[in-house]
Amino acid sequence: MATKFKNLEAEQARKGYTNEQMAQFLGMSRGNYEAKLRNGRFYAREALVLCRLFECDFVYLFDEEEEKAVV
Repeated sequence: MATKFKNLEAEQARKGYTNEQMAQFLGMSRGNYEAKLRNGRFYAREALVLCRLFECDFVYLFDEEEEKAVV
C-alpha cells in the first residue's frame, strides 16, 4: 500500500502492528486508517496519539519528503 508517510509506515512495521491494530489505537475503522495513510489527512489528536505510540516527534513521523534519485 502506498502511503504518504514512509516513517510512519516504517515505525508501524518495526513494532509489528497491523493496520487493524493501528485503527484500534486511533478509535476508527481499518478502512478509515488506510484512507488516512493514502491521503495524509490525520487530525491533530490522531497525530499526537501516533507520536506518543512510537515515541517519535511529529516532524520525523510525518515527513513527506520523497527520496531523490542519485545521478
